[in-house]
Amino acid sequence: MKKGEFSAWLLPLATMMALVTGAAAPAAVMDSSDVGFTVRHEVTVKASPEKAYRQVVNAVGRWWSSDHTYSGDAANMYMEDRAGGCFCERLQGGGSVQHMRVLYANPGKALNLTGGLGPLQTLAVTGSMAWEFKPVKNGTRININYTVGGYFPGGAGAIPAAVDRVLAEQWDRLRRFLDTGRPDAPK
Repeated sequence: MKKGEFSAWLLPLATMMALVTGAAAPAAVMDSSDVGFTVRHEVTVKASPEKAYRQVVNAVGRWWSSDHTYSGDAANMYMEDRAGGCFCERLQGGGSVQHMRVLYANPGKALNLTGGLGPLQTLAVTGSMAWEFKPVKNGTRININYTVGGYFPGGAGAIPAAVDRVLAEQWDRLRRFLDTGRPDAPK
């Protein structure tokens, strides 16, 4: 496989699954069974709900991690904030990946997506991701719930914890991007 293809998702997921096997799930895994799970995250940022929403949608390629793309470059990510819009990625040679599909877009308030991220695409599962943008003093609280259900051969096992960790990384990058203009953690 070429660098940056499916293995970009599979290797980190497999590594995380190996690390968490038999361990308690992180607190953000709200519910888990053999047929599905829910992870929940809350991010508080210094931007208004309208600006936070716009940056989530229009700048996804600037805050998403290149480590969790098929192309190896987050600059290839884009999102269309309309019903039926695509949260997609451009691949070299004219290919593409649909990560999720937009179901509901209400600028500055809510964004609902459906789809299986990364290696979840190869399973008989689907996911629903709901974003809520709430004004708070000096900024916005963004609540993000991702619920995945379907058939997991052998059960969901450590998949919820792995998905939680990969998404937590994205939301940390989003928070830093909205607060500082730079998604990477200080060195």
